[in-house]
Amino acid sequence: MLVYAGIDEAGYGPMFGPLCVGASVMILEQYDPANGEPDLWDILSDAICKKRSDRRKRIAVNDSKKLKSGSTPKGLKHLERGVLSFLANQPTSDSDFFASIDCALPKKPWTTLETKLPLAMDPSALQIDIACLARNLKQSGVRCDWLACKAIDVKDYNERTSLASKAALNFATAMQLVESITMKYPSEHPRIMIDRHGGRIRYRQDLQQAWPEAKIQILVENIEMSRYRLTIDGRKVTMTFASKSDEKHMPVALASMVAKFTRELHMLRFNKYFATLVPDIKPTAGYVQDGRRFLKEIEPILDENNLAREFLIRNS
Repeated sequence: MLVYAGIDEAGYGPMFGPLCVGASVMILEQYDPANGEPDLWDILSDAICKKRSDRRKRIAVNDSKKLKSGSTPKGLKHLERGVLSFLANQPTSDSDFFASIDCALPKKPWTTLETKLPLAMDPSALQIDIACLARNLKQSGVRCDWLACKAIDVKDYNERTSLASKAALNFATAMQLVESITMKYPSEHPRIMIDRHGGRIRYRQDLQQAWPEAKIQILVENIEMSRYRLTIDGRKVTMTFASKSDEKHMPVALASMVAKFTRELHMLRFNKYFATLVPDIKPTAGYVQDGRRFLKEIEPILDENNLAREFLIRNS
């Protein structure tokens, strides 16, 4: 049996909205981990592919940046289709979705306005996708066992990055998900794939800081990948950091999609709220160039609505 997991983030650079770090865990019941990491795009090729446009109408699973198209909710179709198909249910609201992936943000005025789901998919078509994927997973001896996302709101982000860098915050959040995976599968030996953080090659010291009592073995540290085997309170885990992991490991691509879809749903709430205060304001994705335009337009109403800037705008 192989516990094959991926972790990836969305929203590392914006000035508005949460930093989201997603995780996905795939279980291959009959797979021998000694054979290395499987190609799940190949194993599940009856149901999934990498491209948004596919003549067989398979579900696209890829780096989230390659799947989002445009700035409207309709542009989230491929993210929504992939994430909800692997989630294997059809939540009727973003609140239901957040609950299903163990994601929560503190209640603020701009985090409370729900969005109905699905956003861009026809519900009947989504049910067909869910059924087709479920059939392919069962036939292949694979199951999607866990999807999760940690969303760090701006207030928490600002407090934590005042003490350490945002790279350190991103890494620490990813390690929280690693800890959750090892606790969820204590008798197994998960293999967890993570994109390289800041292009670094060496991670042993950071891993030891995360788990001071862990035994850490360096398996590989080179330009291609950095791989470590940890024993944490008797639980074993192997972590691999490699560039473009979302192109090589389907669980990382799926984690990227979960993180991005989660962030986009939070930004929909954000934009809905400010549209109630500033009529006809153009929505923002929160990234710096357009974020500055958005900030200029909402600036006049912040004080009169008691909206604290340190809760809204990232400090880095």
